[in-house]
Amino acid sequence: MSKKSAGLLLYREISGHLEVLLVHMGGPFWAKKDEGAWSIPKGEFEDNEDPFSAAKREFTEETGLSVEGEAIPLRPVRQPSGKLIYVWATGRDVDLSHFKSNTFSMEWPPKSGRVQEFPEVDQAAWLTIEEARHKIVKGQGAFLEQLQRMLKGSSEVSQTHGSATGAIAGGRRAKASGSRKHRPGAGGRGGIRGEDI
Repeated sequence: MSKKSAGLLLYREISGHLEVLLVHMGGPFWAKKDEGAWSIPKGEFEDNEDPFSAAKREFTEETGLSVEGEAIPLRPVRQPSGKLIYVWATGRDVDLSHFKSNTFSMEWPPKSGRVQEFPEVDQAAWLTIEEARHKIVKGQGAFLEQLQRMLKGSSEVSQTHGSATGAIAGGRRAKASGSRKHRPGAGGRGGIRGEDI
């Protein structure tokens, strides 16, 4: 049976530009890569789990941030690896200064017998939709296209923007909170294995 992942795609409008929140995958495999090395915050879940609950849990584990309230399900997309990804889009802003990811352990360098700990994700950033198209991992770009189609025809993207902890507020333009990009500090290591795409 193929694996399944669930995640949240946050979006906001800043000065008329659509931005999405992506994370840079951690670990040695992705360390020196940028283009094609960013992902929607997500993680695997079991058959007996609710996918949306799993999406919120995985978002928190990979970013240290909590998002509650409504979200819009996008069409699931199967990855080249066979994994099926479920994503919910939600329009809101979050302060990336509080970004903190979890970690994983692996033998590195290979066959060295030395086990090291790496971050699941080592950066989180608000990217314009154009930047995100170049940076997002192959296979997830379809979610960006779905998001744009979903928002097309709306008078303002900001109609569904709200705070990171409450229900989505309507008719209010999002304001940037903190910087567009953040790396974890000494206490905030995180990571995604190279095969978890």
